[in-house]
Amino acid sequence: MMKIYSHPYLTIHEFDESQTTSHESRINKELSAHLPDGCELISVSIAKTGASFQPCSATYIFSVREECLSREFKFRIEDLLRSDNIIVRRMTDKKKSRFRNIDVRDFIKSIELNNTDINIQCLITSTGSIRIQEVLELLELDEEKLTAPIKRECVQWQDV
Repeated sequence: MMKIYSHPYLTIHEFDESQTTSHESRINKELSAHLPDGCELISVSIAKTGASFQPCSATYIFSVREECLSREFKFRIEDLLRSDNIIVRRMTDKKKSRFRNIDVRDFIKSIELNNTDINIQCLITSTGSIRIQEVLELLELDEEKLTAPIKRECVQWQDV
């Protein structure tokens, strides 16, 4: 059995697996009606009672100035993707100024260049992830080379 809480009366509805699709569709429609312009709800999945979820990946988009997309920049992306290890120095304790070298290669799933946009899919695991600032440093990008704020386009979740 599965449970959902509906508004405005906060009643509990129980239903079986055969009703899941129709409920997901209805919930998607009702939630979508309340989203601001420009936001879109892609899908809704009803979780079993007591389910726990963690993010497993996130996709980011960087818009970069065209003059920054040199041949060397494209080679830098290729080199990162070919690398077996990518070591970054991460601060672990600000107060004591402690740093640790961390291999972040396993957290970079893909980097794609589409015109002036860079799409990067980062994996998130129980052992960690890569930080956006670290991605920028690896690509040798700073705020002046970006034409827009960094967008987190998608987060994938998994049942744990």
